[in-house]
Amino acid sequence: MQRHDLLHEFPEHQEKIHKLKMEDRHFKELFDEYDRIEHQIHRINTGEEIAIDEYIHLVKAKFLNLKDQIYSYLNK
Repeated sequence: MQRHDLLHEFPEHQEKIHKLKMEDRHFKELFDEYDRIEHQIHRINTGEEIAIDEYIHLVKAKFLNLKDQIYSYLNK
């Protein structure tokens, strides 16, 4: 299964991601939540964690929302 961590999703923003993680508390919270959910989705996709379809849908929707927020943050 392919991972979707932020450094692979937005390779052109690697330096900015690192800087914002160190200097911006809100961005760090978004980053940490994104990372936590990305790991959870990976565990579900690989069968390490079992979840019902409705829950998976909610988690993936939250994941996409976080990704959109972070993308907007990176393009300020």
